[in-house]
Amino acid sequence: MKLQMHSIHFDADRKLTDFIQRKADKLDTFYDRIIDGEVFMRLDKNEKNENKIIEIKLNVPGKQLFAKHQSDSFEAAADEAVEALRRQIKKFKEKVVLAHQ
Repeated sequence: MKLQMHSIHFDADRKLTDFIQRKADKLDTFYDRIIDGEVFMRLDKNEKNENKIIEIKLNVPGKQLFAKHQSDSFEAAADEAVEALRRQIKKFKEKVVLAHQ
């Protein structure tokens, strides 16, 4: 799956973008018609530890899925966002299957 990576106010290293790409690629096993997606990584300017935010938008035929998570590491936030998208994909796929019956 083709993902555009955007790191806002910092430069994301290759390891982080590869990690997110690998996580997102697993979503293809749940739904193989994902068109593409965008990932936004941003640092929140607060004093808390949980200041890393990941937003993922996925384009599927006829709809855009979105998940946003905040955690103390980009990897943890990406895990949570991908898990949320996995649940959304399963629901979306069930609706598509039901609509075609």
